[in-house]
Amino acid sequence: MEPHTYIIEKIEGDYAYLKQTDAENPELFQVAMALLPFGADIGTELSGCMGCFEMLN
Repeated sequence: MEPHTYIIEKIEGDYAYLKQTDAENPELFQVAMALLPFGADIGTELSGCMGCFEMLN
């Protein structure tokens, strides 16, 4: 599998909702904040593959 790029659209409690930016998918992807890099917040761009994420900006 190859990584996809995401942006954090919103955070609700222990979950972040990511929008995939490299595909035409309007649905948000829910992921536990514990799986995201320290310091990730709304507007953070991420690269992710199989549950592993890293910040791009």
